[in-house]
Amino acid sequence: MFYEPGKTHHGLPHDPFKACVVPRPIGWISTRSREGIDNLAPYSQFNNLTFDPPYVMFAANEDLASNRKDSTINAEQSGEFCWNLATWDLRESVNASAEWFDRHVDEFERAGLVKEQAKIVNAPMVKASPVRFECKYYTTLRLPGNPPMGTC
Repeated sequence: MFYEPGKTHHGLPHDPFKACVVPRPIGWISTRSREGIDNLAPYSQFNNLTFDPPYVMFAANEDLASNRKDSTINAEQSGEFCWNLATWDLRESVNASAEWFDRHVDEFERAGLVKEQAKIVNAPMVKASPVRFECKYYTTLRLPGNPPMGTC
């Protein structure tokens, strides 16, 4: 089958693009706002970019009203974030944290997750996550996308 994203009718119930890039780790980006409010959001567009030096990335779409995600805003403003791997046992917490909440809501509390303060950066981590990276923000790359949510 020839497939050109956004142009080719593929005849499937869902666009196959995301399903074709596997395995794709699922995890959370955790940040702290300028006001000291902790934020947690799950991402499936969440991976390593390079090994030496190690860089990780996450891709965050805007909401239907073109609002940027708190994770992006907080990482840009603070210069820090944490990358927390999710496991099968944490799947219900991933789902609970997936809603779009007001920026003053602490998603750790909504998802019933215990926080652990990072040692190097000023951000919380998911204590139950077996793999957590403390990260320094480098840059945001804004890509053109298809409305309503296709902009990073």
